[in-house]
Amino acid sequence: MSMMSLPEIIEIIPLNTETPADITVPGSKSITNRALIMAALSKGRVTLRGALWSEDTQVMTDALRQLGFEITVAADEHEASNRTITVQALGGKIPNGGTAEKPLELFVGNAGTAARFLSALVCLGDGVYRLSGVKRMHQRPQAALLGALRELGYRIDSPNDQLPAVIYGGGPRTGTCRVDLEESSQFGSALLLGAVVGGWKIEFTGTEPDEAPYLKMTRELIAAFPREGGEFVIEADASSASYFVAANWLLNRTAETRIQVASYPVSTWQIDSVFPRFLPLPASVSRKSDLGDSIMTAIAIAPFASVPVTFTDLERLRVQESERVAGLRIQLTKCGAKVEEKGETLTVFPTGGKMHGAEIETYDDHRMAMCFGVLGLKIPGIKIKNPACVKKTFPDFFQKLAAKPPAGLGAVILDAATSRPLRTEQLFAH
Repeated sequence: MSMMSLPEIIEIIPLNTETPADITVPGSKSITNRALIMAALSKGRVTLRGALWSEDTQVMTDALRQLGFEITVAADEHEASNRTITVQALGGKIPNGGTAEKPLELFVGNAGTAARFLSALVCLGDGVYRLSGVKRMHQRPQAALLGALRELGYRIDSPNDQLPAVIYGGGPRTGTCRVDLEESSQFGSALLLGAVVGGWKIEFTGTEPDEAPYLKMTRELIAAFPREGGEFVIEADASSASYFVAANWLLNRTAETRIQVASYPVSTWQIDSVFPRFLPLPASVSRKSDLGDSIMTAIAIAPFASVPVTFTDLERLRVQESERVAGLRIQLTKCGAKVEEKGETLTVFPTGGKMHGAEIETYDDHRMAMCFGVLGLKIPGIKIKNPACVKKTFPDFFQKLAAKPPAGLGAVILDAATSRPLRTEQLFAH
């Protein structure tokens, strides 16, 4: 049976009903990919429940299988984009490795977590590994991490300190390294995860490690993980939940007609779990201290705020899946919003009532597609190009918009080329 796939461009029809909804969202990408590395470094069989099954986590699972780990993947009865993943670990040993003449090839797609975490992990093996990804991943920062691994004594060949890179595993090697987290806290998380077996001592620069939310998540996950074997439950992804929290606010839903997220994350591991506290939007929001990836959701809905909103400390958004700062400004402006970009800030002015539809360029960036998907529930004529890019973290996102309440919002989504409504099965991103 051939799989239905999303068309190249879709149009979202604004919601005109007010039926309450209770939406499940997939497991946290950040926690799933950290948990997969921890499972691989454990001493027994580890079962991950509620694990996200999307492009980024499939890339990580495939790489671990290439490295020789035995992994089974079973369906999750509660959420179509989740799986129960069981990893048989070998107490820190990495089974497979290539040679200098023929390195073991690991493909990381455009998954920053996979690229960074696997770079540190394979140092613990005793073979030679070549990590590569898509073109955009080869442009994304990697130098600070590769430098820290070299400081620990590992050989890494990369002409420009980006991927593709050839990494020579040397096994656990106690030592001290320093890593600058200015471009990505994932460098620090990669080293913390590897240090579980490697015994590395790490000094962090470029940010206060106690204040870096994703480093805090990594530390807490390491402390809570069943390293002798057992079960680990992954909570819902707070960044993915932000789209439905935003939709509830954008559509002015009342307590009786509320759009809510089932099993909303209750731990403090994910910085984006505080997203509901930022609605209605305040005059200033920081990417460093307030919100993580969900700051993009806040920027997208900011034209509907009652005051101008300035979003600060956005420099990391420029080096992620796309150049997100310019991308958000360009696409929102295309829809009639007034947005000013100055240094590493964006200021969005209250222009909601003047906004109109447009063809949205997603830059192959899942969060661009989902942010404008939310706007399409309010603004007529929003057409989203390459909607299948949501497969990176939330393959059934558009299904959630279209499914009948309470499991979905009940939105009509058209194939923009034919103006025909799409069936639910056609809205899954492969």
